[in-house]
Amino acid sequence: MQVSTEVGFGLIAALAAAAYGAGALDDRGIAASIVIGSLVLILGGIYPFLALVTFVVAGVTATRYRFSEKVRMGSSKGYEKTRSAGNVLGNGLGVLLFLVIEMLTRRDVFWAATFSAIATVNGDTLASELGKVLGKRPRLITNLKPVRPGTNGGITIQGELAALLGVGMIVPFALPLTSHWLQVAVAVGLGGLIGVNADSLIGATLENRGITDNNTTNLMASVIGGLTGGLAFFLLGG
Repeated sequence: MQVSTEVGFGLIAALAAAAYGAGALDDRGIAASIVIGSLVLILGGIYPFLALVTFVVAGVTATRYRFSEKVRMGSSKGYEKTRSAGNVLGNGLGVLLFLVIEMLTRRDVFWAATFSAIATVNGDTLASELGKVLGKRPRLITNLKPVRPGTNGGITIQGELAALLGVGMIVPFALPLTSHWLQVAVAVGLGGLIGVNADSLIGATLENRGITDNNTTNLMASVIGGLTGGLAFFLLGG
């Protein structure tokens, strides 16, 4: 693990430089990502860190996919191509919360919660960014009425499939940390999918009313996804 940790810190520096050079994060976003990444590596080790790296790479890729088309459609703003500290914290603080609890309790249930939180933000990002251009007829999650692409709380079949892909990408990273591999796989998958749809529900209600913003919505959804995954793991006998 010592070698892996050293490699991890090197990877943090490399990713930060790459993100800055590509314009994916601004100065505050870079600083926040270095802090979050370092804390995840220190508290959780290499597996949650690599899961978070997967989220970052997948999220940047999905955001930039046909980005100019998203802007023309009005589903994205030009400035959204570059994320700042608020976005990083909104996606990362829930993960850190569960990692701290796992460190204090040393219980596998909080590994399930940690990876469910990461699966939530990864699945949500892919669902949102890919659903904007691949989903042709979005409907509001609360009443299933048609809405414009990019509307908070809008869902599509294509977006749900993208969410499933995003959640599934994170599941393998949880398996080495527990002997209850089947339970944790089911728990992280379930927690991530429920967290993604909780994000849509919060967006359709609280965010559309100005009560929350995108970053707060992301944080709330990741915590809901993490709690759901942890509860599922416990009920499955993990």
